[in-house]
Amino acid sequence: MIGIIDYGMGNLYSVSKALERMDVPYVISSDQEVLAKADSLILPGVGSFRDAMAILKETELDRFILNEVNRGKKLLGICLGMQLLYGESEENGVTEGLGLLEGRVVRFSGVTQQGERYKVPHMGWNKLDIQQESPLLDGLEDDFVYFVHSYYVTGFASEELLASSSYDVQVPAVVGRGNVFGTQFHPEKSSDAGLAILKNFVGLTEKGER
Repeated sequence: MIGIIDYGMGNLYSVSKALERMDVPYVISSDQEVLAKADSLILPGVGSFRDAMAILKETELDRFILNEVNRGKKLLGICLGMQLLYGESEENGVTEGLGLLEGRVVRFSGVTQQGERYKVPHMGWNKLDIQQESPLLDGLEDDFVYFVHSYYVTGFASEELLASSSYDVQVPAVVGRGNVFGTQFHPEKSSDAGLAILKNFVGLTEKGER
């Protein structure tokens, strides 16, 4: 069973519907006792990094997530949920994140090195450039996925970068280390490629692989 963490800032409906289409059992909850019974966890997210971390700390879900990861449970962060896996974000002032992966979340500048302006947020379909093999990416090649974000991860560890996309800068699109994974895009809104990633995450859960 997949546990979808409900902290009031997640795209719960679309994620749950994607799991339903795959006939994958899941539970949506903010109750730590309920989530602790899940085989793996999904941390969705839409909105402000600062607000999200404030809620996670207030509800002590931040400690719960860290404890479950340390116990070996698999975690998939989606969009803002992926950004929360990192050490800090500059959004609305510097805010400390969960610190599970190496890097910092910053805003797209909106201006290229040549001085040309580009749109922020990064919104729409963009191609994945796979950087290294991972069971999370089995069956994927030069697929397109759907992004909606104004902030991206910089200062990341190369060994944690599984796939990237280009939007003036290199954007970490799929990341992972050990039992922790993240997608900057929305797999539940990314057609067959996104569903493949979710299926692979479920497969990892069922096999108990890392």
